[in-house]
Amino acid sequence: MARPDLTAPHEFWSMDFVADQLFDGRRFRVLTVADNFSRECLEIEVGQSLKSVGVVDVMERIRQVRGVVPKRIQVDNGSEFISEALDRRGL
Repeated sequence: MARPDLTAPHEFWSMDFVADQLFDGRRFRVLTVADNFSRECLEIEVGQSLKSVGVVDVMERIRQVRGVVPKRIQVDNGSEFISEALDRRGL
């Protein structure tokens, strides 16, 4: 897929998860949300268990704080992004 030509912030965001573990073996996940035009990281959510409902909560928090939603969001095909919770919110 060709990269879209971006002309302003909030046209195209990307979301992805990163996983790691602490020195004692406890695992954690990080959800990152970035604006592809400005390269600004809009949100970083850290938790031991982040699921689709958590993704919806993060996006709703961004909408409430910043007053914007993107025209388009790019995600991988992870189970957190393929869910009824996201579909119901129109994300």
